[in-house]
Amino acid sequence: MAEITASLVKELREKSGVGMMDCKRALQENNGDLEASMDWLRTKGLAKAAKKADRAAAEGLVAGMVSSDGKTGVAIELNAETDFVSKNATFQEAAREIARVSLNVDGDVDAISAAKTAKGESVAEMITNMIATIGENMRLRRSARLTVSEGAVALYLHNKEADDVGKLAVLVALEGAGDQAVLKDLGRKIAMHVAGTPTPPLALTTDELDPAVVTKEREIQTLTAMESGKPREIAEKMVEGRIRKWQEEVVLLKQPFVMNPDQTIEQLLADTGKQLGSPIAVKAFVRFALGEGVDKGTGGDDFATEVAKLSGQA
Repeated sequence: MAEITASLVKELREKSGVGMMDCKRALQENNGDLEASMDWLRTKGLAKAAKKADRAAAEGLVAGMVSSDGKTGVAIELNAETDFVSKNATFQEAAREIARVSLNVDGDVDAISAAKTAKGESVAEMITNMIATIGENMRLRRSARLTVSEGAVALYLHNKEADDVGKLAVLVALEGAGDQAVLKDLGRKIAMHVAGTPTPPLALTTDELDPAVVTKEREIQTLTAMESGKPREIAEKMVEGRIRKWQEEVVLLKQPFVMNPDQTIEQLLADTGKQLGSPIAVKAFVRFALGEGVDKGTGGDDFATEVAKLSGQA
C-alpha cells in the first residue's frame, strides 16, 4: 500500500473541501490515488456536502432531553437551510440523537460533534452524511447541559414538530431537597414562563446581567432623559430609577410569574419551598429559540434561490 503522507492528505483536502480524516480514509481506500480518492468522496457525497458549508442555515430544530434520573437536561440547536427539512423524519431523529449523545458529554459543540452516536459514527459524520443525502447545508450550532446533584432539571419544548423536537426549548435547573416530582412540576412551570413571557429573561439575577448590555441600556436611558430637558442631576436620578425598573423586567427572579402576575418567580420559589419544608433555588436556565441571532443574509444563495435558478425562475 502506498504511504499516505500528510502532504497528500492536505492536497486532497484542498481539492475536495472535505475534512482531513475523511480525506485520509479516502486515500487509504484507494491506495493513495488522488483521482480515485476524489471519485470515492463524490460517491460518498462528502465533496458535495463540503461545498454547501458556506450557505446560510438558520432554520431547523431545537431538541431537548432529560436524563432518566431527572437531574441532567440538554438542549441543542441543529440548523438547516429551509423549514421544510424540519418536517423530515431523518432530520428529526438526528436532532434527537444529538440530544441523547449530549446527555453524556460534558463539553461544547466540538466535543459533541466528536462523540459517537448509537450507530458508531461521530455526530459530525452523521451530519455530513445528512447533508449529502438531503442536499442542504446543516450544522450543530449550539448546545447546553444543566445538571444538579440534588433537585430536578425540567424541560419545556414549544411549537413541537415531533417528540423531543420543536422551535423553542427551555431548560430550568432547580436545586432543593424536596419531592422531586414537585420540583419537576415547578421547573416546568418556570420553563413555560421563560418561553412565554413577553420579555424573555436575559439573566437569572441582576449580578449575572452582561455588563455590556447594562451599559448600552444606560446610554439609551441617559440620552432619553437628557432629551427631556431635565437638569443633569435630575436626569441621572431618572436614569438610575429606569435602570432598576429595566433590570426587574429582564431578570428572571424579578419577573412577574405569567401564571400569577401578582407573584414574582422569586416569591414562587419561596412559597413552594415553605410548602416543601426545604429551600428551592434556580441554579440556571437556558432558552434556545430557533435561529435567534443568526445572520440570514450571509452565506451565499439560499436553497430556495438555487431551486429558482435551476428552474429558470430567477
